[in-house]
Amino acid sequence: MAQEQSGAMNAASGKGFFGHPRGLATLFFTELWERFSYYGMRALLVLFMTAEAMGSNPGLGFSVGKATAIYGLYTFFVYVLSLPGGWVADKLWGQRKAVFVGGCIIAAGHFSMAVPTTTFFFIGLALIVIGTGLLKPNVSSMVGDLYPEGGARRDAGFSIFYMGINVGAILGPLLCGILGEGYNWHYGFSLAGFGMVLGLISYKYGFKFLGDAGDLKTGESEEILQKRSKKFYGILSFITALLVIFGFLVSSGAITVTLEAMAEYLGYAAVAITVAFFAYIIFFGGHTSEEKKKLGVIFWLFILAAIFWSGFEQAGSSLNLFAKDLTDRVILGTEVPASTLQLINPFFIVIFAPIFGWLWTWLANRNANPSIPVKFGLGLLGLAAGFFVLSWGAANATAANPVTPAWLVVTYFLHTCGELALSPVGLSSMTKLAPKSRVSQMMGIWFVAAALGNLFAGIMAGQLETLAPTNLFWSVALFVGGGGIIALLASPGVKKLMGDVE
Repeated sequence: MAQEQSGAMNAASGKGFFGHPRGLATLFFTELWERFSYYGMRALLVLFMTAEAMGSNPGLGFSVGKATAIYGLYTFFVYVLSLPGGWVADKLWGQRKAVFVGGCIIAAGHFSMAVPTTTFFFIGLALIVIGTGLLKPNVSSMVGDLYPEGGARRDAGFSIFYMGINVGAILGPLLCGILGEGYNWHYGFSLAGFGMVLGLISYKYGFKFLGDAGDLKTGESEEILQKRSKKFYGILSFITALLVIFGFLVSSGAITVTLEAMAEYLGYAAVAITVAFFAYIIFFGGHTSEEKKKLGVIFWLFILAAIFWSGFEQAGSSLNLFAKDLTDRVILGTEVPASTLQLINPFFIVIFAPIFGWLWTWLANRNANPSIPVKFGLGLLGLAAGFFVLSWGAANATAANPVTPAWLVVTYFLHTCGELALSPVGLSSMTKLAPKSRVSQMMGIWFVAAALGNLFAGIMAGQLETLAPTNLFWSVALFVGGGGIIALLASPGVKKLMGDVE
């Protein structure tokens, strides 16, 4: 038995994938196909919901407000459920099982959406949310397990892994968009499901290369694990029953609440809970004065991140609708599906991520590397610049005289620059600033910021029902740009609160 375990660990640590553990290839292709399925379906989601219910390729015929509210709720829960998904892996199953089960649930969700009924559409969304919550946080944790020594080699391994994410994000909108928007929406959802199945096959085949990465390592007795498991499934069953009852009451008309209102109430509740959480840990968490200052910085970065994602994540909603309704997508005599334009951002990420990495290193060698709060401010200004450009383009666009895709290309370029200035330093700053006893909680807070941003992105995009696109994009640009200016003005004071953290 000991020899088998030793052999497994050697398999994980052996070099075989660009000089990295062979297990990295397993996780690389698993995540590539999972992101293929996620971004492929996401590119179709709002377009499908707002498409007319009659015609050669019928959609659901939802209003823009209802569709974007559903989009916001969906993406909100995708990120929020990463928190319990990580807990299940750490305390019950281990990352390896959580990733496999999550992938199976995701595939089931996509295939459910392939069934042309509204009921199966919502069942599919719910399954994808649950599955992604199990898979997304844990596949990244397993990458870290392959490098117990840490260091630069581990950073390089994550860089290769994230390249897989963006390759999947390019292929998904391209192929699912052509099939779903060009032929049949449900064919596109099916292709997303088959993509996840390929990821599962790759993952299962590569198990032998993972060594002990992702195994459950609580060190607790089987009795304790069984008790915890029983309690977890009891709570899960109770919550599921409540959600089913609530869904039945809403669908039957016993409870009259619109999805738009539900999204708003959920957003306000999440903000209130987060503020209360920070107030509690800062004032009553038993931390030192220095730790309280750094927790205050985390709260500030949380606010800026939520503002950023509330604009950036309109890519799948308002920007997607702009591509469909107001963009001339005929290239070389062929009309490109609107959803296919969703691949521009990940394409730019693949090109410019190494350049930004080199730039920060070059500036650091000259003692000119911007501080974390300055990078957050620059990220917000880059995002705002993109919306200013699109507002300008939208002002000159009509359904009869659509604008060229160049407006969206420039917008996505500026958004990518903003993302590369803010997003890569986000998780890193959480680990640097958090007290040792709260690192995991602060990592979770980053996911909550993304979740809130996604939710409010959906709510804001719903204003397209009553607001001209140019006015919506201009409002978002002013809101995000104002946040960026405030972030830059506040950066010297925030940097002081950070102490010795660079």
